Amino acid sequence: MAESTPQNWRAADDYLADVLVGHDPTLDAALAAQRAAGLPEIEVAPVSGKLLSLLARISGARRVLEIGTLGGYSTIWLARAVGPTGSVVTVEAEPANAAVARRNLDAAGVGGRVEIRIGRGAEVLPSLDGTEPFDLVFIDADKESNTIYLDWAARLGRTGTVVVLDNIGREGEIVNEDTTDPRVIGTREGLRMLGEDARFDATALQTVGLKGWDGVAIAVVV
Repeated sequence: MAESTPQNWRAADDYLADVLVGHDPTLDAALAAQRAAGLPEIEVAPVSGKLLSLLARISGARRVLEIGTLGGYSTIWLARAVGPTGSVVTVEAEPANAAVARRNLDAAGVGGRVEIRIGRGAEVLPSLDGTEPFDLVFIDADKESNTIYLDWAARLGRTGTVVVLDNIGREGEIVNEDTTDPRVIGTREGLRMLGEDARFDATALQTVGLKGWDGVAIAVVV
């Protein structure tokens, strides 16, 4: 039996990506562009990108909100999933990241489906109030603001909207009630909100792989 180590987690993730995701030159080029621009290597893993795509397709999502664009890797997955008649609104705090994302989206042939709104989520999301409800919301931004983003996910969604909250594992630190790490505190508060707020029905899964010991929460707006 293989030993449970970060090296083996990564090898298993690579194997699953090879078998179930395959290699996509467009997505590979997007990652290469992110690396060349010096963006942090915090995009979702290929298997997670595929999960987002499948969740969008399973739910029949045609209008998607993404909070945290980075270089547009996950955005490409989502834009492909909504199809040529769908749309993605993605929010990115850093203009330089948004510029890389725009180039990647255009190169992937899905730029026309994606609107990038630049600014901090807490400031941008209220501007979407009153627009057509979103069918799926993917939250992958600063963890300290998780509860703010979840609140807006419920407000901007509808009954049946799928909400995905990324990076909930935090190397197991989520069980530490005495943590002083604001990212862990924000994650714990987000998970508590998903469990207690009557607007959501949710669960969460731990993961190990390319991103270490992590996880994802998946909810539906009720």
